[in-house]
Amino acid sequence: MLKISAILGGERPVPKEKPKVNIGEVIRSYRSDRGLSQGDIERRTGLLRCYLSRVENGHTVPSLETLAKIAEAMEINLADFFPGSDTPQDRETRKMLGELSEEEIRFLAEIKRYSTTLSDDDKKLVLAMIRKMATITPPVQRKAAARRAEY
Repeated sequence: MLKISAILGGERPVPKEKPKVNIGEVIRSYRSDRGLSQGDIERRTGLLRCYLSRVENGHTVPSLETLAKIAEAMEINLADFFPGSDTPQDRETRKMLGELSEEEIRFLAEIKRYSTTLSDDDKKLVLAMIRKMATITPPVQRKAAARRAEY
């Protein structure tokens, strides 16, 4: 026999297993990885430090709106709080970043910092210049080739 509340939509089915995500632990981990204190998050979000402590210790579960504030304060995506929510594009990006040296990552970060003020046409021009420079034999190789030719 169906309950009236189930028919009216007031009762939700109980999941078969408890979710494996402890959102408080995830928040604490991201926060400490970024060198942020609960006070830093409090100043950036307006959420009380004691509330953040209760969330991190599993005594309180924040709403999605509150999670979004916390994510923004830590400069991460809301989806980062939930394992398995990454897209194929996210996985490909992580793979590509793993193949880059620290120097290459710093170089790309600097390009990103300056490119935010460029127009789309200017970005295309910069990419065209990079492509052109990459097809030209680097100076070091030219000098070595010239020395070999001398012998």
